[in-house]
Parts: sequence; structure tokens; C-alpha cells
Amino acid sequence: MRVLFVEPPKDIWFVMGEYLPPPFGLLQLAAYVEREVNDLDIKVLDCNAQKIDWKNMETEIVKFKPDVVASSALATCNTYLAARTLETAKKWNPSVLTVAGGQHFTSTAQKSLEAFPEIDVIVRGEGEQTLAELLNKKSTNSPYNRINGISFQHNAEIRHNPPRPFIKNLDDLPYPGYHFVKDLVHKYHFSAMAGMNAPYALIEGSRGCPHRCTYCSQWSHWMGTWRKKSPKRVADEMEYCYDNYGSRFIWLTDDNFGFGNRAHELANEIAKKDFSDNLMWFTQARCDDVVKHEDALPKLRKSGLQWVLLGVESASPSTLETFKKNISPDDAKKAVKILQKNDIFAQAMFIIGERADSAKSIKELRNFANKLDPDFAIFAILTPFPGTDLYGKAREENWIEDFNWANYDMVHAVMPTEKLTRKEIQEELYKCYRSFYGSWRRRFHGIFSRNKLKRRIYWYMLRRGIINQLKNLFQSM
Repeated sequence: MRVLFVEPPKDIWFVMGEYLPPPFGLLQLAAYVEREVNDLDIKVLDCNAQKIDWKNMETEIVKFKPDVVASSALATCNTYLAARTLETAKKWNPSVLTVAGGQHFTSTAQKSLEAFPEIDVIVRGEGEQTLAELLNKKSTNSPYNRINGISFQHNAEIRHNPPRPFIKNLDDLPYPGYHFVKDLVHKYHFSAMAGMNAPYALIEGSRGCPHRCTYCSQWSHWMGTWRKKSPKRVADEMEYCYDNYGSRFIWLTDDNFGFGNRAHELANEIAKKDFSDNLMWFTQARCDDVVKHEDALPKLRKSGLQWVLLGVESASPSTLETFKKNISPDDAKKAVKILQKNDIFAQAMFIIGERADSAKSIKELRNFANKLDPDFAIFAILTPFPGTDLYGKAREENWIEDFNWANYDMVHAVMPTEKLTRKEIQEELYKCYRSFYGSWRRRFHGIFSRNKLKRRIYWYMLRRGIINQLKNLFQSM
């Protein structure tokens, strides 16, 4: 049986600059079904890395003649691209089994199957075991009614089977299937972070998060659980990518790194590997965790941790409370200083567009960001992703004005606040970037910083004209 995993052609999120990530979710699924299902001919088609447009994607599908085509929409803004991919496969062969998955389709299974008849099956939640069982049933022409974790079209009826229990031990998963894209790994890069000539890999150290921020879809997708790979497994996976695929920059994709004893153990395991001097790795963390576990940072820095993304979100205690973030602005101030003291690049994420936001409150956020002075700042617009508490509240209160999933990218405003229109929020986003990166003092210190990462970022922002792109965005509304 021939199985084709497709990463469709898509635009990269321009705020992060020019980068090309590997299709990690598809690679993980491909590696798992390769191990668990017999007699499969598997191909991963990465249209972005191979520079394949929609017409040529269709040509590749016809050439491979798959029995099954799978594509996912991890990000809501990619929903239509995944659906178009499966529609293209159906046009070639109406009998091909088309499979979608990821957080968006999991949260919108009923509506997605109604809206996109080209999707035969949606794999909900954790996909490895479910997809493997689905392929086994497909190979024997068996019915799908007993496969836990799927929603599917059946005789003009939509059915939702019971959820599937999570994998108990994530260490049992195979390494991601980078061998399926071995001729492309040199193309995966993140220019702003590591430069064009530093191939990078994504590695998953855990799934889920124990916290329940109202705007984050992780809570519902992982049912409030947080499962972790062992530190040894994570370090072994880093070594695997380093040795076999030349990865020198590794993004640990955990939504919550967690710190604690795990951080010390991971640093110790990486130290045993003899590559930490040539490796840079990146992760995201909560501000309060950085503050509580400052003692782990020297070890982590020595292991190659050079960059941390902090979820600062807001300067307002009341907004943080609304988000159920359970941190304070003081946590952010301390966390940035602690990271910088340990020579770790501090990136801060801020969110505007909370329901109570006004021009005044966003100005206060800009002032807070400037005083906080992280090495790099990303400002985003609060977006009601399906599956979140925020989405449920926004639908109930009729806040949402834009239901075009392509605009659910944290750069387009899809709902107003009590005091600001969507266009005004869009303009405030531009002002945030202009305030932070338009400062000549900050530009000068960034361009000539002794920290090579900071120098690279500021030169990069200057060349790419990110601020002007944001200005054009709000002017086009």
C-alpha cells in the first residue's frame, strides 16, 4: 500500500523572518507507521523545501499513485491548504483515502467534515496509533467503525468514534523520520536564529502542558495532560540529528519546557555527548519557571541552550489573570535578567487585543516592553483558536467578526476589543513593532552587540523590513 504524506505549498509566517522548518508532525507519523504497519511504500512530499507549487504537487501525486494521502493543519491558518491538498488527491482518484489531522481538525471535526467533503477521515488527538490502525484496516478492506480516535464520512453520514487513550511512554516512539527527507535536510534553516547555513531539526521533548491559558489550544488537545520523554531520550535524539543529518540548531518543540530536575538531567545527558560546543538549541519556557529554577541555567547554557522564548504576554496583572497565566509582570522582569545574566538570548512574546484592551493599555504594554528590553520581541494579536476557552467565550458573546481560517495567524485581528476596532488593533500591532525596533538606540546596540545572536537578529530585521510589512497589513484593511 502506497502512503503519501504531504506538506502543502504555503507562505511562511513573515514576522519570524525567512525560515523553512521540517514537517515534523508528518515525519513523526511516517516513522511510526513505517515501524508498525507491514508492506507500506511511504513518501513524504515537502512542497516548501522542494519548491513545488500546486500544479506540480498534483503531478507528484499522480506520479506516486498513492492509496492514502495524509495532510495536517497543526496551525488553524493552514486549514484550507490541507483541505486543498486532499481535494487535489480526490480529483486524481476519487477512491484514494484522504486523511487529515492536527489540533484544528481535532477541535472542528464535525464542521470540517461538513465543510470539506474531500476529507474521508480525521485523526483526532494523538495520531500515531490511530493512523497505524487505520492503515491496517485499509489494507484489509475492513470497516473503520471500531477505530478509536477518528471521525469519518460513512454513507453520507458523519461518525465520531470514541477517543483513543494516549501513548503511555513517549520514549517508545521511533525517532522522527528525517530519513524520508534526507535529500532536503540541508535546506531546513532558520535565518534569524541560526543563519542560512545552519541546518536545523525539530525535536519533541514532551506533549501537552499542565497549565490552562485561555488562548492556548494545547490544554484541550492533550486533555490537560503533560507527558515527557526522558532526558536521555531527548539527548539521544539530539545526537541522532546531529550525527546523521548535520543538525547544528535544534528547536525543542515543547510547549512548556518545565525546568525542575528534568532540566538538570537533560543538561547532564547532553554533556555526555561531546557535541554541545557545536550545538545551539532553543526552547520556550514560562517566566516563573525560569525564576524558580535559575540554578539550572548555567548547566543548560553549557549544554548548548542559547535561546529561550518567554511567554510574557502582558504588562497588566488583570489581563494575565484573565488569560489564567498565573504569572506576574515582575516574573517577566526577573526572567529576562536571569537569562541575559547567563548569556542566554531572551525572546519575549507579547499579546495585544484582549477584550479590555484600549489604545492606552497597549501603549502601556509598549512602554513595558521597552523597559523590559529583551533581546528579541514578538508581538501578536489575541486569536480565538478553536478548542480554546477563548474561542468558546468569543463565539458565545459574538465577538468574532472574521471566520476566514487563513487569517487565524496571530497577525490579523479577527475580533475587536470593547474600545478598538479590528483595524485599530492592526494599527496598534504596527505601533508595537515600530516602538520596539524603531528605536535608534536599540538598533545601534543590537547591530553592534557583542552577542552574535542579537547582532544577527537586528541586521536581519533591518534587511527584511518587517515593520513596513506590518504597516502595509493594517493599511490594507
